[in-house]
Amino acid sequence: MTDNSDFARDFLAARKLLVKHRDDLDAACRAFVWPRPPHFNWALDYFDAMAAGNDRPALWIVDDDGAEFKASFAEMSVRSNRVANFLREHGLGRGDPILLMLGNVPPLWEIMLGAIKLGCVLIPSTTLLGRADLVDRMERGTVACVVTAAAETGKFDGLPGDYRRIVVGGEVSGWASYGGVDSAPADFSPDRETGANDPLLLYFTSGTTAKPKLVLHTHASYPIGHLSTMYWLGLREGDIHLNISSPGWAKHAWSCFFAPWNAGATVFVHAFERFDAKATLDVIAGNGVTSLCAPPTVWRLFVQQDLAAWKTSLTKLTGAGEPLNPEVIEAVRQAWGLTIRDGYGQTETTALIANAPGGKVRPGAMGEPLPGFRVALLDAEGHAAEEGEICIALDPRPVGLMTCYLDNPEKTAAAMTGGYYRTGDIARRDDDGYLTFVGRTDDVFKSSDYRISPFELESVLIEHDAVAEAAVVPSPDPLRLAVPKGFVALAPGWQPTAETASAILTYARAHLAPFKRVRRLEFADLPRTISGKIRRVELRALEAERRGGDRYDPDKRYENEYWWDDFAAGDRPLADRRQRL
Repeated sequence: MTDNSDFARDFLAARKLLVKHRDDLDAACRAFVWPRPPHFNWALDYFDAMAAGNDRPALWIVDDDGAEFKASFAEMSVRSNRVANFLREHGLGRGDPILLMLGNVPPLWEIMLGAIKLGCVLIPSTTLLGRADLVDRMERGTVACVVTAAAETGKFDGLPGDYRRIVVGGEVSGWASYGGVDSAPADFSPDRETGANDPLLLYFTSGTTAKPKLVLHTHASYPIGHLSTMYWLGLREGDIHLNISSPGWAKHAWSCFFAPWNAGATVFVHAFERFDAKATLDVIAGNGVTSLCAPPTVWRLFVQQDLAAWKTSLTKLTGAGEPLNPEVIEAVRQAWGLTIRDGYGQTETTALIANAPGGKVRPGAMGEPLPGFRVALLDAEGHAAEEGEICIALDPRPVGLMTCYLDNPEKTAAAMTGGYYRTGDIARRDDDGYLTFVGRTDDVFKSSDYRISPFELESVLIEHDAVAEAAVVPSPDPLRLAVPKGFVALAPGWQPTAETASAILTYARAHLAPFKRVRRLEFADLPRTISGKIRRVELRALEAERRGGDRYDPDKRYENEYWWDDFAAGDRPLADRRQRL
């Protein structure tokens, strides 16, 4: 068998180059070449070699009650050997899909590493999944084994299929106990070399616009591909990196597993039952966290606190998941003197575009293409455009890109066409090459022949103190085809009244061009995917059902719904003639 160091050589060289050019994106992009080893097992070829004799903390978990778990790189290496042997003892081997459904507990990381060593295929899954979601994943993922917590085992009662069952944190009849890992051998030998293009991960997308897609990644596309994510985060050895993300979603693998360990940094986790901004800020300040990545929802909750009151060790701030509005970025900068660097990628990819370390941050912009990715904006006819679909050139094919949608060759073919991978997202490029997110191709709509970006309008709405979150969709209109309508979740202390609606609409009117103005508003709970992303597709369908075709009635209003037309001058009471439903 070939010396493992041969497989890791190019990976380590690429890693070293990105660290060297950490503050010079242009130089990094010019010099970087994707490693393409024929064989590669990240856990064996890279992690074990990096972990040998390495007593620095690899994983550090702090619970709500202050209890903590710490394991060094060397300890994680040995522990994952035991896991690989334990899984093998239970009949699992190369290519067997394992549905891994755990919270932020140490076995999650141990099993990820051990399964990679063994050559199993991981299907990370959130504990929020219901029975229908699990049936879908079990069937489409052809699951050979389920690993979950004792409290979750009931979800699998009567679930069809021939699969092994392993329970973590308890004893359950019919389930093998994960406690058996402790007695498994501490040395592991693979049955053969791992092909770099062998399957490693199956991810179900969040399903914001349609049924979740089944994304296949390899032993190269995520482990090697996340060199780009490591570069965006700006991590180095010695950093303590906290990414606020739930297990089961790609972002957790991005920033709680591959990217920080690619850098040799500590993965820090605040394992909370329910997110509390003050509690998490206390944990960040009290444990010397140096790098923080969080989704926009969390950043918006943070800025509601007096951030300056927390004296932290933070040197790097990043945001991802959905675009972050400039006002939040500025509030954090004023409090901590640090700028949140937004980034962009998908479950199908690693980090593609970002405000990189050392560069000038454009608030509201996603940033520039990262090393290893050539990005084009293409219009509907496939021509280059200043505003168009984000497309990734496939010649040469970047390593940090999925293999396919596993059970949908037609969707794969549609995404990989004309020499590009088409993301389905639209962006706008400015004169300096910075890209700003406009919206999903399914979300952008026309009003009076103008293209409307929901994100741009939502960013204005959430500037108002009354608005916690917003989603903008087209509301059918016989004159303008459609007009922008905002569905709004109110901030604490605000009531869904005509006065509140008038204040929000008036603010939006003053800060948007006439053709972009939000003309209708409804206070409501926003529908979400399991991962927490807003499902605009549901709101869009709701409006089409209410107002589409001959159902349009200008005098009807639904509960907590208000139109700009209802206010004679923006601050008068609702017209009595409106029929409210």
